[in-house]
Amino acid sequence: MSEQNAGSQNSGFNTRAVHAGQEFEPRTGAVVPPLHFSSTYAQDGIGGLRSGYEYGRGGNPTRDALQEQLAALEGGAHAYSFGSGLAAEDALIRALCRPGDRIVLGNDAYGGTYRLISRVLGPWGIANQPVDMADLDGVRAAVGTAGTDGAARLVWVETPSNPLMKITDIAALAEVAHDAGALLVVDNTFASPYLQNPLALGADVVVHSTTKYIGGHSDVVGGAVVLNDEELAEKVGFVQFAVGAVSGPMDAFLTTRGLKTLGVRMERHSDNAQKIAEWLVGRPGVEKVLYPGLPDHPGHELAAKQMRRFGGMISVQFAGGEAAARTVAESTRLFTLAESLGGIESLMNYPSEMTHASVKGTELAVPVNLLRLSVGIEDAADLIADLDAAIARL
Repeated sequence: MSEQNAGSQNSGFNTRAVHAGQEFEPRTGAVVPPLHFSSTYAQDGIGGLRSGYEYGRGGNPTRDALQEQLAALEGGAHAYSFGSGLAAEDALIRALCRPGDRIVLGNDAYGGTYRLISRVLGPWGIANQPVDMADLDGVRAAVGTAGTDGAARLVWVETPSNPLMKITDIAALAEVAHDAGALLVVDNTFASPYLQNPLALGADVVVHSTTKYIGGHSDVVGGAVVLNDEELAEKVGFVQFAVGAVSGPMDAFLTTRGLKTLGVRMERHSDNAQKIAEWLVGRPGVEKVLYPGLPDHPGHELAAKQMRRFGGMISVQFAGGEAAARTVAESTRLFTLAESLGGIESLMNYPSEMTHASVKGTELAVPVNLLRLSVGIEDAADLIADLDAAIARL
C-alpha cells in the first residue's frame, strides 16, 4: 500500500491517523517527517518559489502535514491549523461574517466562545442569540427565513456540549440551518474526529480546540477549522494568512504526534468514563450524573446513533450545592484540579469559577453544584477509588 493510499479516505481511521500527511522524507528515508523551523524560504529568482513555500506565516511543511491529517480524519477537503481554538473560531467568524450578521448559538456554549462572540465581535457588529439546540422549532424561529433581514448567518453548536453534556441532532440542525440559508458550525472538541464526523452528517464547518483530545497530552495549545466548500475554504485560508494566528512548527509537530494515537486513546477514555459514570449513579451526595453513555441521559439514543462511543467527559452535580462541589474538587489525588480537558491524565474542573466564569450572571451560567471530569487513561479502579475518597468527605 502506498503512503498516499494509506492516508486516503478509503482507509480506516487509525490508518489515516498514522499515515495522512506523514510521507517519509525522501532524502534520508526518515519515517517521521522532519520538523521545519524555518521562518523563510530561498527563492529561485524574484517570484520563483523553489518549494512552494515563501514565508512561515503563509505556509510551513510541518503545519501543512497536520492540516492534511486533520482533513483526512474529519472527512473534509480543507483544514486550517491555528494557535488556539479561539483563534480558529475568530478566524472563521471573520472570514464568514460581516457587521450586521447574526450567530445563533447553543445556550450552553463554552464560555470562551460566548465571550469571543459577544464581547470581542459584538462591538464589531456581530449579533448573537443563544437558544436551546434541542428545541428545533425554537432554533428555526431564531434562525429566521432565508433572504430576509436579520436571518442568521451561522448556527453554532457543541455536541456533546461543554459542560452540560447535551446532545444535538446534527443532521436535523443542518436541515434547519440550510433551509434558512445559514451555515452550520459544529464544535467537535468533546467528541473528537474519532467519535463523530459532523461534515458527514450535514454540517458545513467543524471547529476544534486541538489542545484537547487531538493533541491529547496537555502539552500544546492549538485550534483547527475543517470544511469542504472550496469558496468558504478560500476565505478561511485568506484570514489565516492575512491575520497570522497560525500554529507554530513545534505546536504542529506535537499535535500531529498526538493525533496519531487518537483512536486508541479515545477507546480507553470512553471505557473509563463509562465505568466511572455508572459507578457515580446513586452515590450518596450525587444529585445527577451527566454522561450520554447512561441509558437515562436524554440524548443517549441520539448519541449512540451519531457517535462511535460516548467519550471521556462526565459532569456531576452534587446535592450539597456549591460547597459540596468545591469540597470534592479540592479533595482528589489523581484527578488534578485544572483548566482544559482531553489529556491522558484525569482532570477536574469547577466550571462556574473556571472555564465558564465569563458567562456568570447570563442565561449560559453553569450550575454552581457542577463539576466537570475529564477522564484520563489511568486504571479505572484507581480513578474510582480517588473519587470515592473525595466524595466520602461530604
